[in-house]
Amino acid sequence: RIDLGTLVLLKEAPAPPAGGEILDLGAGYGPIAIVLAKASPKARVWAIDVNERAVELTRANAVLSGTPNITAGTPEEVPEHLQFDAIYSNPPVRIGKEPLRRLLSAWLDRLAAGGQAHLVVQRNLGSDSLVRWLRETGRRVERIKSKKGYRVITVTAPTA
Repeated sequence: RIDLGTLVLLKEAPAPPAGGEILDLGAGYGPIAIVLAKASPKARVWAIDVNERAVELTRANAVLSGTPNITAGTPEEVPEHLQFDAIYSNPPVRIGKEPLRRLLSAWLDRLAAGGQAHLVVQRNLGSDSLVRWLRETGRRVERIKSKKGYRVITVTAPTA
């Protein structure tokens, strides 16, 4: 079963790039990664989670769904030099404000020039304060959709 926030993200966020490197941050069992991998079979989709069981489930689900372009792993398994053309995430807001900010900062800094991150956050769990904070850090942020109590937020990296 796919949670409502993830469904909103998948329906309302822009389509992924046709190729390149795409990140599903906090992949869980892999529903976002699978949709992205099917939509962009020439892209490599990184499905990242700190939970080893989630990584195992994503790997199994990638095989079952016929998406060999998914690489599932923990954050430490992603090459440090790798930059992403797009990031999609239903971020773990319940980890707390400061841990969430550190997590997002670390990965948003790895967007390629002009790359975009698409995040879905429940309105009553701090989406508006997250947008404010992202703007305060100098990032270009746009709220692209509000639906069913969720906001889809796009962060665009500066072009070179």
